[in-house]
Amino acid sequence: MNQYQYEVGDIVKLKKPHPCGSHEWEILRVGADFRLKCTGCGHQMMVTRKLVEKNTRGLRKPE
Repeated sequence: MNQYQYEVGDIVKLKKPHPCGSHEWEILRVGADFRLKCTGCGHQMMVTRKLVEKNTRGLRKPE
């Protein structure tokens, strides 16, 4: 069971870094798929919920 509560605007830290070097992604859309935006370079991608939940290493809420 996943202990994280994902919401739009949250910053999720994933296991593997993006090629730009950043581990952190901003959540832009939540559902069966997530739309994530790299906080390093701004690249956006769609990822399945299952993959995000499996690879999450941390979650922080915006201030």
